[in-house]
Amino acid sequence: MNGEFIAFFILSLLTIGGAVFMISFTRVVHMVISLGITFISIAGHFVLLGAEFVGVSQVLVYSGAISILMLFGIMLTKHDANDEGTGNTWKNRFVLVFVAALFGLLFWGIQNAPWQAPAPEAAEPMNNAKEIGIEVFTKYVIPFELLSVLLLVCLVGAIIMAKKEGDQQ
Repeated sequence: MNGEFIAFFILSLLTIGGAVFMISFTRVVHMVISLGITFISIAGHFVLLGAEFVGVSQVLVYSGAISILMLFGIMLTKHDANDEGTGNTWKNRFVLVFVAALFGLLFWGIQNAPWQAPAPEAAEPMNNAKEIGIEVFTKYVIPFELLSVLLLVCLVGAIIMAKKEGDQQ
């Protein structure tokens, strides 16, 4: 057992735990915090894979911008901060048993899979940021720009919807 395996195990627990807490919390602010933990731990997985640029982008884009956008959405809409849980403990227990069984099944499958030896390292290290930039701005420039327009339209639509809710009362 080496340090990379321990880091992977801890990051995996944080990722799965944050996702499970995100769907089980009842207050939206707690959901956003657990989602941020999930995004940051996914960025740690990217760093472990050697994709440092993608990991930093994950932290900046998802953990930063999208979490802030969600908090603005919470502030712009009427949200009751006193949400109570549903009280369905049998559903919570079923979900816990299902997640534990799924984890056990996946862990067993990963442990018993016939893994091949990794390919030998290339003589020259690749520059991840340069390769991603070349791919995005040559092959995928149109989808990249369409995505930015789509995000802008979503932001304007959210502001219009929030403004209409405030004008009605």
